[in-house]
Amino acid sequence: MRATLLVELLTEELPPKTLRMLSEAFKDRLFNELVRTQLKQRVFEGVRVFATPRRLAVSIPEVEAVGQDRETEMDGPAIGAPAQAIAGFAKKHGVAPESLGRKKTPKGEVVIARVKIKGLLLDQILSALVADSLKALPIPKVMRWGDGDAQFVRPVHGLVMLHGRHGVPGSVFGLKAGNVTRGHRFMGASEIALRNAEEYEERLLKDGAVIADFTKRRDEIERQLLAAAEREGGSLGEHAELLDEVTALVELPSVYVGRFEPAYLEVPQECLILTMRQNQKYFPLFDPAEKLLPKFLIVSNMKLADPRNIVGGNERVVRPRLEDARFFYNQDRKVRLETRVPLLAKVVFHHKLGSQLERVERIQVLAGHISRALGAETLLAERAARLSKADLLTGMVGEFPELQGIMGYYYAKHDGEHPLVCEALKDQYKLRFNTSDNPENLISASLFLADKIELLVGLFGIGQAPTGEKDPFGLRRAALGIISVFELLQASAELAGRAAPDILDFLQAVASLFPSGVLADTTVNDVREFIFERYWHSLAVVFPKDSVEAVISLRPRLGEVTARVNAVQTFRRLPQAESLAAANKRIRNILRKSESIESVLDESLLKETAERSLFDSMRKLESDISDRMKRGDFTGTLNAVAVLREPVDAFFDKVLVNVDDARLRANRHALLKRLDALMNQVADISRLAT
Repeated sequence: MRATLLVELLTEELPPKTLRMLSEAFKDRLFNELVRTQLKQRVFEGVRVFATPRRLAVSIPEVEAVGQDRETEMDGPAIGAPAQAIAGFAKKHGVAPESLGRKKTPKGEVVIARVKIKGLLLDQILSALVADSLKALPIPKVMRWGDGDAQFVRPVHGLVMLHGRHGVPGSVFGLKAGNVTRGHRFMGASEIALRNAEEYEERLLKDGAVIADFTKRRDEIERQLLAAAEREGGSLGEHAELLDEVTALVELPSVYVGRFEPAYLEVPQECLILTMRQNQKYFPLFDPAEKLLPKFLIVSNMKLADPRNIVGGNERVVRPRLEDARFFYNQDRKVRLETRVPLLAKVVFHHKLGSQLERVERIQVLAGHISRALGAETLLAERAARLSKADLLTGMVGEFPELQGIMGYYYAKHDGEHPLVCEALKDQYKLRFNTSDNPENLISASLFLADKIELLVGLFGIGQAPTGEKDPFGLRRAALGIISVFELLQASAELAGRAAPDILDFLQAVASLFPSGVLADTTVNDVREFIFERYWHSLAVVFPKDSVEAVISLRPRLGEVTARVNAVQTFRRLPQAESLAAANKRIRNILRKSESIESVLDESLLKETAERSLFDSMRKLESDISDRMKRGDFTGTLNAVAVLREPVDAFFDKVLVNVDDARLRANRHALLKRLDALMNQVADISRLAT
């Protein structure tokens, strides 16, 4: 018999931030177990997962009551074994000795018995499959409850296992399976006896006042939120992450509007938003200019005709939080940021790298160095760096670490610091510099780069590079942030007609600021390679990997990488590209084996017409390509290289490179070396050869 299988686990309140992940993992694990035991075909259609604060449930259609019988081969004794041993093997598996087959194995030929294995019974194995699936869930910490030995993320108080109309016997966590689920704690039936597995979702909603499907519940919450925001003349802003969390906190959502005194809006809105979202799980409302309104939306688990008690209670709860924020803000502004800087000497950054003040001093010097390279005002860059970590000692950041930099911006603004300095303090913690409100602020760019380059060099230098999935200091994010700055700098440098800076210069500059013996000797190179590696990974999901590798293998200026890859993609569409890539690969192979690669090219030894023609073509191009590379015209450079196809092909058709004459051989190697340098200024096109 095939029917829908329902398995539901009734628990105490599950962790909201991991509820969806746990439910999906439970569904996948149980489904795979049913497929493995041949109780279900690998057909995903109709498989459902349900998750509320107090339940995990899976509904899987077309599950067999009895698995299919199957045949298998059992290996027996070797062919030359005693007859008694072979007869015993046959008897053990219920077959006649004469029906035994033979099979060759690495250890020799053996007898085999073909036996039929009866299909497994769902009633007999389901509880074990459920238990194994639950044990395999990615739960970092488990709990015990009662007197038993059961362990799960939260105490479990109920178990439903239904196969169609049939209740599947068994127990999990010491709980006997049944057909009774539970509704909403206050608004639904305390017990709901299910007649069959198919009615689960409908009965929970009708009798239990529970929207069991996570996605449907999320959509319903968002619908109510958007409608309420529109009625109040506001918008929700960024709300997806909080929406997921709130969906995991309610079973029957209702949205209500709360208000607070407009006087609290004198506090920076980031503080109020954070306390409402993070501490209270409220949705702040914003006006069309994205300014905070004195209103917020509450997602309640109670649907009431008169919600005044709920709204009033939440308004009373949020008021002290907002008052705390105002208190911290007013207190912090009584002390100038600059007076906090010396106190950073008492804050340890890393026991091997010193205090936060020592780090600030390194960042300050590096920011000045970077600002000079960018043509920015050095005094402002150094001032921003000097103040960059001072807000770590404020009450507001102590309460809300997420506001680092943001509060520095507000406090510096209150202190009368230069507007570009204030902006830089806010921008330093952004993941990508191109998300800055003012990406043209070179003071921000200087501090952003200095902060992340110092972080990478310092931590790499003491052996704290990321390993596997572990990256506790966010060094991969730091590398991508650095790349985002260089891409912007490259664009602005091209507009200004000057060369963009090189990351290597900045890495060497900051490495020299650490005390002698602190950093490993290979630190600068290690960090540079790490940044290019992160660039490779980010581009390889957009462009062909060999195009990316062709560029990055040259280790060009960081800001030029994307433009060069785009040029390579354009070059690959040319009819000459494939032939030139193959020829370049051949050149590399010849030069790799050459002993005379350092020879100087002697024009008088170019005897063959084809080698003379190639040399003349190269000489005509060299000046043009040099000018194009200085202008950053990478596409034009590769288009110019394309005209070498015919003379290169003719050279390899008519000229023997490795001739016996040592002078001619060395001269031809020198010609190829010069050709190789000319062809590969944008990218190593030999890597494009198939």
